[in-house]
Amino acid sequence: MIKLLILMFGFSLAFASSGGSSEAAPDLTMTWVGFASLIIFVVGYYFVAAEEKYHIDKAKPALFTGTFLFILVAIYYAVNDLNMDLVHTQVQHIILEISEIFFFLFVAMTYIESMIHMGIFDRLKYNLVSKGYSYRKLFWATGLLAFFISPVADNLTTALILSTVLITIDRQKASFLVPGAINIVVAANAGGAWSPFGDITTLMAWAAGKGEFVDFLFLFPAAIGGFLVTSFLLSRFVPEETPHFDATTETKPEMMHGANVVIGLGVFTIVCAVLSHQVLHIPAMWGMLFGLSLLKLYAYRLKKVHNSHFNIFHSIAKIENNTLLFFFGILAAVGALYFVGWLSLAAVVYDPSVLGPTWSNIGVGFLSAIVDNVPVMSAILKANPEMGIEQWMLVTMTAGIGGSLISFGSAAGVGVMGKLPGIYTFGSHMRYAWTILVGYFASLAIWYVQYHILGLYIKH
Repeated sequence: MIKLLILMFGFSLAFASSGGSSEAAPDLTMTWVGFASLIIFVVGYYFVAAEEKYHIDKAKPALFTGTFLFILVAIYYAVNDLNMDLVHTQVQHIILEISEIFFFLFVAMTYIESMIHMGIFDRLKYNLVSKGYSYRKLFWATGLLAFFISPVADNLTTALILSTVLITIDRQKASFLVPGAINIVVAANAGGAWSPFGDITTLMAWAAGKGEFVDFLFLFPAAIGGFLVTSFLLSRFVPEETPHFDATTETKPEMMHGANVVIGLGVFTIVCAVLSHQVLHIPAMWGMLFGLSLLKLYAYRLKKVHNSHFNIFHSIAKIENNTLLFFFGILAAVGALYFVGWLSLAAVVYDPSVLGPTWSNIGVGFLSAIVDNVPVMSAILKANPEMGIEQWMLVTMTAGIGGSLISFGSAAGVGVMGKLPGIYTFGSHMRYAWTILVGYFASLAIWYVQYHILGLYIKH
C-alpha cells in the first residue's frame, strides 16, 4: 500500500539529520537560503494551485521547485564550507524513498490502465447505470465504496479506481463529476483515518508506539461522521436525473478473456505489497513489482494460448507521467524545507503557553493540506510532545483527513486530478471546499464528545 511505502519516506525525513553522520544538520531558517527556500516554495506552490489559470501542468512548477531547492541548499553548504555529507545523505534518502513511491504508483497505474483496456470499468458502469440509478445514487455508491475500501487498500489506489468509474459513467457532466470526485477524495482520506494500515499518519503513529491497533479503530465514528456530513452537503449539488441509458441500443459490454484473472492479480498484488512490508521487511513496492511481473507473465499466456491483443506495454504507455513527476517534485521540495529547518518549528506550538495540544492538532489538519502530512507528522513524532492517547489519535485523524481541504493536499486528490484533467481542478475543488470544512469540524466535534465527554476510548 502507498501509505506503507510513504512511511519509510517520512521516517527518512525525521531522522535525516543523523543519517550517515553523527553531526546534526544546522538550522538554516534564519539565513538567506532559509528565506529563499520558503519564498521559492510558496511561489512554486502558487503556480501549482493556479494550474487552471495559467494552463501550466502542475508537474512543471513542482519539479522545478523540488530540484532547485536542494541545489540552492547545496550551494549554501559549499560556499560556507559546511559538511556536504549531510546534504548528500539527505538527497540519497529522498531519492531512495521517492523512487520507491514512483515504482509503487507505476505498478498501480499500470493495473488500472490494464483493467480499462480489458473493459472492466465499462462493464461496471453498465451494471450501475442499467439498474436505473440516478446521478445522486451513483454519487453515494462511489463514495461509500471509497470509504470502506481505503482502510484495506490505500487512498490513492482507491481514488484512482473509483474516479475511473466516474468518467466511464459520464465524461462531461461537471455537475456530477466534480462533486463525485471530491466525494471520493474525502471518502478515501476519511476511510484511511481509522485503520493503522489505512493512512500514512496512522501508520507512522502506530509504528512509533503512540497507540495500539485497536486504539485507531475508535476513530471510526469521527471519520465516518465527517465524511457523511460532507457527502450530504455535496449531494445537494448533484442532479437527480438518471444517466442516459437505452436498453434497446446499448449492448452489455464484454470483458476481454482473462479480465477476472487480472482483477484477482490486482488484489493479490496489494496483498503482496502489505506482506512485503509487514512480514518480509522489504519495501512495499517490491511486492508491487512482483505483482507486475505476474501480470506480464499472464499477458504472455493470454497471447500464446488465446491469441489475445492485451499488451502490457500499451497500458504502461498510458500512465499519467505528470502525476508521477508532480509527486517527485512536491516530496523533494517538502524534504528540502524540513532539511533547512522550517518544518521542525511546527512542534513549538504544542507548548501549553503557545497553543497547546488540542488546538495544535486541529491546526495540523490545515497545515497538512497546504504542505504535506508526512513531514508534518514526522516532525511531531520527532519532537514527541507530552500528549495522552486521545491527542495522538486526534493528530493522526486531522493529519490524515486534512489533506482533503485542498485538491492536491493528499495523494488521492492528486491522483483524481490526473484522471479528470480540466474537470476536477484546484478551482472546481475550492468552490465546494466549505462542505469539506464543515465535515472536518463535524469530525472534531464527534472526537471531542467521544473522547472528552463520554470517555469512549481505551485509556493507557
